[in-house]
Amino acid sequence: MSAAKVDFNDRLLSLGLARVAEQAALASASLVGRGDEKAADQAAVNAMREQLNLLDIEGVVVIGEGERDEAPMLYIGEEVGTGVGPGVDIALDPLEGTTLTAKDMPNALTVIAMGPRGSMLHAPDVYMDKLAVGPGFPEGVVNLEMSPRERVEALAKAKGCEPADITVCILERPRHEAMIAEVRETGASIRLITDGDVAGVMHCAESEETGIDMYMGQGGAPEGVLAAAALKCMGGQIFGRLLFRNDDERGRAAKAGITDLDRVYARDEMVTADVIFAATGVTGGSLLPRIKREPGWVETTTLLMRSKTGSVRRMTYRTPMWSHDNT
Repeated sequence: MSAAKVDFNDRLLSLGLARVAEQAALASASLVGRGDEKAADQAAVNAMREQLNLLDIEGVVVIGEGERDEAPMLYIGEEVGTGVGPGVDIALDPLEGTTLTAKDMPNALTVIAMGPRGSMLHAPDVYMDKLAVGPGFPEGVVNLEMSPRERVEALAKAKGCEPADITVCILERPRHEAMIAEVRETGASIRLITDGDVAGVMHCAESEETGIDMYMGQGGAPEGVLAAAALKCMGGQIFGRLLFRNDDERGRAAKAGITDLDRVYARDEMVTADVIFAATGVTGGSLLPRIKREPGWVETTTLLMRSKTGSVRRMTYRTPMWSHDNT
């Protein structure tokens, strides 16, 4: 059946997408805290790909494990699904936080988003300067042209609070030292994270639970698109500008069809249509609890969201340990 003749039915596909995230998390569960990032990632990749190929979709991976010559599975451009069903774009990170998983640190997730064909920015594997806030603020309350100090002060004014009441999430990297210093000069506090900036951005959308008001800093562009998909479902704003360090990276942008290298992408420019998004907790954290293992049983919690309806489900899946690969 031609993909052009099949509508993207997000309602019917959403539970299948949750299953994809669940199985990737379950596959990596035995490798939490074992110190082997590659093995944990590979287990999640294998499981996610296997589950995706059971879905009745004509799927194309637009955000994946890397270019075709770098990743044997779930590479950018790989076709997944049964080939019978709607044409869809898929953005995924089978294990967002491989280091977090290997070290049993908080906020490792399996993450996947799906939308109609052509709905997601084909972001090359380069850095992106990102800025995000949660829902409920005027559009453009903060922007990438502002200094870190101006962003904090503008958000505090919009919230009706003092800068000292704002908490900003930033990746702990040497490249962010000046940004961190400037944010702290305002009196704002900073939640430093070692990895996992998709979760970092998502924290902004649930600030009452996570205590985080804003995310800023440079991280992977593919993760920026995944974060935009999450905020399209949860509400909130994210802005991203691709960063290029050399001609090879500029060549990657050209290959992805990007010609304006200085463009700032808003959320709805990174994700242009309604999407579904699923994330399953691996090590646990502010968003989702960890995988729970007990004699004979394993339990996961998955966040499943649809931007079309704004619905958010938190789904607990408990299964006998011996059977989860086949259920």
